[in-house]
Amino acid sequence: MQLNEEGLKNRQEWEAAGYCLPQYDREAMTARTKENPYWVHFGAGNIFRAFQANVVQNLLNEGVVDRGIIAVSGHEAMEKLNIPRDNYFILVTLKANGSTEKTVVGSVAESLTLDGGYEKEFNRLKEIFTKDSLQMASFTITEKGYAIRGGDGSFRSDVLEDLQKGWQAPVSYIGKICALLYARYQAGEKPIAMVSMDNCSHNGTILREAVETYVRAWCENNLAEEGFLSYITNPEKVSFPWTMIDKICPRPDASVEAMLREDHIQGTEPIITAKKTYIAPYVNAEESEYLVIEDAFPNGRPELEKGGLIFTDAQTVDKVERMKVCTCLNPLHTALSVFGCLLGYRKIYEEMQDEGIRTLVETIGYKEGLPVATDPGIIRPKDFLDTVLKVRIPNPFMPDTPQRIVTDTSQKLAVRFGETIRAYQESDTLDVKTLKGIPLVLAGWLRYLMAVDDNGNSFELSPDPMLDTLKPCIDGLKLTEQQDVRSIIAPVLKMKEIFGVDLYDAGLADKVCGYLQSMTAGTGAVRRTLDKAMRE
Repeated sequence: MQLNEEGLKNRQEWEAAGYCLPQYDREAMTARTKENPYWVHFGAGNIFRAFQANVVQNLLNEGVVDRGIIAVSGHEAMEKLNIPRDNYFILVTLKANGSTEKTVVGSVAESLTLDGGYEKEFNRLKEIFTKDSLQMASFTITEKGYAIRGGDGSFRSDVLEDLQKGWQAPVSYIGKICALLYARYQAGEKPIAMVSMDNCSHNGTILREAVETYVRAWCENNLAEEGFLSYITNPEKVSFPWTMIDKICPRPDASVEAMLREDHIQGTEPIITAKKTYIAPYVNAEESEYLVIEDAFPNGRPELEKGGLIFTDAQTVDKVERMKVCTCLNPLHTALSVFGCLLGYRKIYEEMQDEGIRTLVETIGYKEGLPVATDPGIIRPKDFLDTVLKVRIPNPFMPDTPQRIVTDTSQKLAVRFGETIRAYQESDTLDVKTLKGIPLVLAGWLRYLMAVDDNGNSFELSPDPMLDTLKPCIDGLKLTEQQDVRSIIAPVLKMKEIFGVDLYDAGLADKVCGYLQSMTAGTGAVRRTLDKAMRE
């Protein structure tokens, strides 16, 4: 079976194989979307396809909306996946009871790329941004997608070039976004919501600050009209809502690919992009999903709440996001990813059968996280955490890997652990020195950066933008008892940009150094240190 318009004409064949198909006139939907787009999404990767695109598919099926989404991603994804398949893809939902749900999603009406050298597509995006109908631009470009400074705090070279040259031929990602906003400003200061849906704290603020850096520089240097700054800083014109997203979407798994091949679907092989991301004509994901959004849309919005999204005020989004990112899910994932890599695990769910690792994540969640977790009112932290630890992470049908989750950990520690450390520091009843799970994970991450597992075997580190900065210190660590760990890693422990705090000022440097000293004592030392710490 072919995943494209021609192949899907034989609906009976697909439905007989157990696939749910679009129930709307896709040709008419596509035409309406291109003429009057209301939603353009940047970063059309796995989570977008498994979540937002599927929500819109369901709303199209129900007649709640009559238009789809315009997706923007890298040229490899567009040229090798989207365009040959007429923007269709397959969502395989892997449920904890072992059942699967297979859906052909067709809600993407148009695919474009923001990569350099694609002037025609960038002009098309400018055209879209001048449309009265456009209500929102959303983003899942990962935390590092918003970074405009390097590890040393200075502007990246591409960012600096755009700040100096202006909006006409931007080369950086956020520079291009700002150029699109300038086109909307010049078309009549038309309102829009710029909605970061990435898994990071106060994501709307992060996006707004990045955008404002460009716009302020352009206006101050007479590279853009002075009114552009007033436009993007006026929330009645341009809003940057906060959101909290939660859905586990691992990289395309071989078992799912084999299942699709058994259904006689052609061309299911994943592709590893130049940036070492995994993309495929299908996406596999868990059933559970949350997307809580600050209801700030100056040009209106579709009725996405009918698709299960939750709209509320910024304070509630903040509470939900802090609950999930700082205490009840993301810190647990980081712990699993670090120790999973060190101890040779290839699947996240398998780690929950390891008593030492299971005790570690339960300690971080129940004992260290819940005491400072904020109750948002719409989701109880204890209930959320129970679901994470008892249903979601142990799901044996979810092929998620520690090697995927450990990607970009340096960009995550400040929020996932630094916020909790600060909460303990500021508390009148909690003592930061009682923490043991969190400093053990921080030490474990530094041990991970040695790129040697607990058996002494080398492995490839997952991508991380701070590797070059950290490498000089980490290179000094060896698997031996005869080393002064403290003197080697002291500069790292002071890096607030990584940990969110200076670990010396926080009173945790000694504990982190102690754990790391123990974990570098030789082969098997990670296991001994973990088990001993969790028994104490």
